[in-house]
Amino acid sequence: MEMRMCWSKGVKMLFVLCLAVAVFLPFRIVSAGHLEDIMAKGTIRIGTTGDYIPMSYLNPETGKYEGIDAELSVLIADSLGVKIEYVPTSWPTLASDMLAGKFDIALCGISRNYARAKTMAMSDAYGEGIFGKTILCRKSDEKKYKSLADIDKPNVRVMINPGGTNEKFAHAHLKHARLMVHQENADIPRQIAEGNADIMITETVEAARYTEKDARLAAPLIHEPFTRHSCGILMQKGDQEFLNYINDIGVIR
Repeated sequence: MEMRMCWSKGVKMLFVLCLAVAVFLPFRIVSAGHLEDIMAKGTIRIGTTGDYIPMSYLNPETGKYEGIDAELSVLIADSLGVKIEYVPTSWPTLASDMLAGKFDIALCGISRNYARAKTMAMSDAYGEGIFGKTILCRKSDEKKYKSLADIDKPNVRVMINPGGTNEKFAHAHLKHARLMVHQENADIPRQIAEGNADIMITETVEAARYTEKDARLAAPLIHEPFTRHSCGILMQKGDQEFLNYINDIGVIR
């Protein structure tokens, strides 16, 4: 009887062990294979919108990507000993393109939030305390806007790019202002400067860069952003070894 009970416990333990191996082994194989595949191909595919100064911007004059995330992309590729293949994406299609496997990682000033974390993996945060929602307006109008209440009025035209957190913020907090969707994020500052809209909802780092480039623009609330958040590198779930690698190489600390 005692031998039968011991044998039964042994079978149960063996079953649990086999189940654990069956559950976790595939993920280890997939993640290891992903890194190996990148190095075997000699290329890492990086998704980027190319419209976010100073994070990742496709300079139309040089045809090259510039910015903080462009430099970070080079560091990651160099650490793996591979070349970069940039894959254009957009804010409305960023998540679907990532889930479809069109690129290995995405870098373009991507905010870390729960909506993305539900379906995709994100690296450890970088830029904590730097990023936040603010506004860009004409220099001549900067004294008009001291709060969200000053912006949320029927006669204020707020221009936003579709699909990202700027659009979500505008819809969540601006119930009376006139919201105008413009497809090209990098073109919105010019639209503001030329009087085709009054306000751009943007990030602190982006607003700072555009006020440096164009004396007609101002960011009166840049030191008092409406939100605070950080950015992360986006990738598919289920690739823990790859995620660990990105976090451990030290370039995003």
